[in-house]
Amino acid sequence: MDHKKLYIPGPTEVRKEIIEAMNEPMFGHRMEKMTDLYTTIVEDTKEFLDTDKHVIILTASGTEFMESSILNLVDNKVLCSTCGSFSERQANVAERLGKDVDRLEYEWGKAVKPEDVREALEKDDYDAFTCVMNETSTGVRNPLEEIGKVLEDYPDTFFIVDAISALGGDYIDLEDSNIDVIYTSVQKAFAMPPGLAVCVVDDDAYQHEKKKDSSSWYGGFQRSIDYYKRKGQTHSTPAVSLMLAYRKQMKNMLEEGHKQRDKRHKDMAEYTRDWAYEHFDMFPEEGYMSQTVSTIENTQGLNMAETIKEVNEKYDLAFANGYGSKLKEKTFRIGHMGEHRVEDIKELTDAIEDVAGL
Repeated sequence: MDHKKLYIPGPTEVRKEIIEAMNEPMFGHRMEKMTDLYTTIVEDTKEFLDTDKHVIILTASGTEFMESSILNLVDNKVLCSTCGSFSERQANVAERLGKDVDRLEYEWGKAVKPEDVREALEKDDYDAFTCVMNETSTGVRNPLEEIGKVLEDYPDTFFIVDAISALGGDYIDLEDSNIDVIYTSVQKAFAMPPGLAVCVVDDDAYQHEKKKDSSSWYGGFQRSIDYYKRKGQTHSTPAVSLMLAYRKQMKNMLEEGHKQRDKRHKDMAEYTRDWAYEHFDMFPEEGYMSQTVSTIENTQGLNMAETIKEVNEKYDLAFANGYGSKLKEKTFRIGHMGEHRVEDIKELTDAIEDVAGL
């Protein structure tokens, strides 16, 4: 089968050895072998992220934890920061769950500012504040570390973070960020096949959900954490083969190390930005640019759909148009996450230059 090398914002490239790790004969999800597998990936994830908080790994999209964190922690009112499509999704999910939602809204391409968060939290009482670490649609990296310092002054407000397109490729200190819940999907910077979601939960969030009369069933923190404590397994049937791939890839990630992985992603981001400034322009505001996906402004007026198609057909490389009606054709996106290195990104930018005549 033809393979198109992926530079989209996920799924990203997966090593052959990781694909092959899924080829083991099937075994029961209540067998001792499953206990060994699941406890290994949970504890290895804690080690990689350097956290003592609870880790839940479920068969799901990361959107499962977007929904369940709202169900588990928001009794009445939530403040959602929105600066692009995926942060807007957080607010939409909360509304569909019947929560009272206030938005802290930003123009697409702008980042959430800590002083604005403080001002909003001063005006009302909120059960939780939501923020996207890395807004995949706009290429904005929000300053979670500074926002977390603000949340320290509001201990009754949980800090919920969507890190789907960042965690594993952009270092954050989970023990010193005041984040109560942070979740991701493995097909992004973890460079695994799609199908598993990872959530890190602090004890305050876990204890809060334990006292609630209602919460998420499948993505319940208590249900998942307590079952792990008792059995060392997931409460429902998992994608066993994907977890075998996870075990193999997490060993690779541990060998590289979290901070070295962060540096590699930073190098790719800097190369991509320099290239973009030479030929185009960057879409996100200065100082708040993603380390895993670059959203580049199409200042050349290229037909991006045709350019993407030709690069795909001529070089077997795939990158992405702008996201949605707001940014399609006006921008394009290069995913520099997972197992890529600078030389891989240069392969793509050389191909774009050739096709576009830059």
